[in-house]
Amino acid sequence: MRVVLFGTAPFAVPSLERLIHSDHIVVLCVTQPDRPCGRGLVTEPPPVKQAALRLQVPIAQPQRPTAGLFSPAQVDVGVVIAYGRLIGRELLDALPYGMVGVHPSLLPKYRGAAPITWALLNGDPMTGVSIFRLSERLDDGEVLRQRLMPVRPDDTGPILTDRLAELGAEELVAALDSLANQTARATPQDHSQATLAPKLTKADGRINWRGPAEMIERQVRALVPWPGAWTQWQKTPVRIWRARVKSTTVSGSPGTIVDIGADGLSVAAGQGIVVLEEVQLAGRRRMSVREFLSGHPMKVGDRVDA
Repeated sequence: MRVVLFGTAPFAVPSLERLIHSDHIVVLCVTQPDRPCGRGLVTEPPPVKQAALRLQVPIAQPQRPTAGLFSPAQVDVGVVIAYGRLIGRELLDALPYGMVGVHPSLLPKYRGAAPITWALLNGDPMTGVSIFRLSERLDDGEVLRQRLMPVRPDDTGPILTDRLAELGAEELVAALDSLANQTARATPQDHSQATLAPKLTKADGRINWRGPAEMIERQVRALVPWPGAWTQWQKTPVRIWRARVKSTTVSGSPGTIVDIGADGLSVAAGQGIVVLEEVQLAGRRRMSVREFLSGHPMKVGDRVDA
């Protein structure tokens, strides 16, 4: 298959690399324009562009993708992975085999921008990837392939994203193989079972200490690196990078420090206790709680959400 790949984020890079080493041919990578990044707002190419340059794949970076980017006669299928822009009807109809997407969930579950985050937030024991045909509606096209993956107890957003990206790359090549040899079987999604996974905001990261300890710990893991789980100390936001559940039953007044030890800061949840192990003040580096306490004295009975 002659492929044009639409992708921007790191999640798409393993698929590009796997395609390059398959029997398929990537004739063009379409990615978003270079943008300012970081505190210095230095203009940097997106990860897919960096990979395409390394792999010597032609690149296009339009503000709005159209079928004029390539000759439909020279392309069989489009692949869309973490591109960050909607694909319009013109492109969907331009290619003989249409557009195929790689989505890090078991569709129709978690349609939308943040499926991995929501799987972690909800404590799902299993997730997976879906290879599906794109349509004009969000993530609702026929599924060509699906594959399950267990969610590990210590998975964070980036760790699970990397594992699913590799799995998605493997399943994408298999799906294109099946399209090429006419053995693909497309299964319509059960729209009645659809759930949404909308993008989260900074406000969504604020910890509600009235919730159970397990939920707070999942929030910390799920929201790395964005938008980040956070609380307040003396009206100053403190980001929580690492935490663990100490107890699921013993508790106290939610948000109250119940112990200060070598292992971290124990805080009561609505049910259970969470140990904060690594934190960060705005404008400062990440640090262990022990380092944090050396400059910000706390005592048992203080509240971390004040």
